[in-house]
Amino acid sequence: MSHDLPAAQPDRSERVRDFTASELFDRTFREGMELVEAAATYLDGPGRQQSKLLSRNAALAYAGESMRLTTRLMQVASWLLVQRAVREGDMTPSEACDPRYRVASKAPPTTPPAGLDELGLPQGLTELAERSERLFERIRRLDEKVYESANADLTAHPVLSQFERLRTAFHGGEG
Repeated sequence: MSHDLPAAQPDRSERVRDFTASELFDRTFREGMELVEAAATYLDGPGRQQSKLLSRNAALAYAGESMRLTTRLMQVASWLLVQRAVREGDMTPSEACDPRYRVASKAPPTTPPAGLDELGLPQGLTELAERSERLFERIRRLDEKVYESANADLTAHPVLSQFERLRTAFHGGEG
């Protein structure tokens, strides 16, 4: 006698497709691309001028923080563009599941060194850095939710695994 259990989660492709078609993705995409544009505008304009006025130590800290900011935003933009490619049919959900496209599988960007606040970095840079950290963290959580939990083997699910043990115990010899 077969006792098939219902699937606990939609399959991975369906989960990815649902996310990329969602309003949440639309909002996140807009926010991410606007932040990338704001950072580029700042770093190429006012930030460049402000950095010239900093002390040597502050200028080095500015350079390091701007590199962390751009690295973080490049990861965010890359992830968002992969999701858009899935949405537009340029990439399949299974292709998007490749670990090289995951944000969650990458170590988060390093945090700024202690004492950075005392150096008097321009407020524009520090605000962009804080916004990008919050966005990166949200995207990391979305990545985990959409891809990592979708990757989990159903037999690894604690409840389903217990059901499977019970089924084996009670119907061990039966087909």
